[in-house]
Amino acid sequence: MKKFLRYIGYFFGAILALLVLLFIIYFQPDRSLDELKPLYVNNESEFMPLMGMNVHYRDQGNPTDSVPLVLIHGTSSSLHTFEAVVKKINPNRRVITLDMPAFGLTGPNATNEYSFNYYSQFLDSFLTKLQIPLCDIGGNSLGGGIAWQFTTYFPEKVRKLILIDATGYPVMNVKGSIGFKIASTPIINNVMLFITPKALVSASLKGIYQDPTIINQEQIDRFHDMAIAKGNRKALLAIFKKGLEQEPDKIKTIQKPTLIIWGDKDGLIPVQNAYLFNKDIKGSKLAILNNIGHVPMEEDPAKTAALINEF
Repeated sequence: MKKFLRYIGYFFGAILALLVLLFIIYFQPDRSLDELKPLYVNNESEFMPLMGMNVHYRDQGNPTDSVPLVLIHGTSSSLHTFEAVVKKINPNRRVITLDMPAFGLTGPNATNEYSFNYYSQFLDSFLTKLQIPLCDIGGNSLGGGIAWQFTTYFPEKVRKLILIDATGYPVMNVKGSIGFKIASTPIINNVMLFITPKALVSASLKGIYQDPTIINQEQIDRFHDMAIAKGNRKALLAIFKKGLEQEPDKIKTIQKPTLIIWGDKDGLIPVQNAYLFNKDIKGSKLAILNNIGHVPMEEDPAKTAALINEF
């Protein structure tokens, strides 16, 4: 019996030693904003003190456009996801993109608590500070979910709604992203607070894009840097542990002109959900893009921009 217990002790000791070794090899501290700003801030970038954060945003295009287009990124992304499509938007439009709380260079809020209600209140404060009483609002993935939720909370502030592979309905039977799967796995997900290798980021991106050949080192570096920006890993973990409100019944209450853009090869949110949005939002327009994955604005910015311009 003593011999058996000794072997058990050796086994767990070896496991512990392996974990310590992995921690030593792969541990990555958070990167400060001072480190990241020179890499990801450009001449259009601005920072707005708001609700205890310094919100990174870009206000581009025609400043006289009285109803600007506001675009919201998805989980673990940043305003950079819209860079290509913004260049192709009608130059007469004013286009605003921003890093949402918990992501990008904006980072976490003070309480590290997030909900669609919180994001809607945040957007209302953001637009109020920019003196924007009415906008067209759109978003991709989580950003699409935030956009339609904002529309239900503040319908008087939305003229048109654009949903790009948006959250909103339950998701089943999809391959998903390995990074999101780990973030959703109890206990194991705590490791992501300290270990977020670029290889994991690269593998996760392959679950997002239909054509993996468009993934380059610059994208991998950017997603990795944004993931380990100060406080972002803790914020992401808080979102995955608590989850955001699931309120698909509210979608039926939307009465705004709505454009739904979806990649038919989306491996995170299946194209079937596009048809659910189209059914529940009366009069909505649906555009399915062939051989496109979860982020049409990156995979086919020209077609995505053309659809937005026509809308």
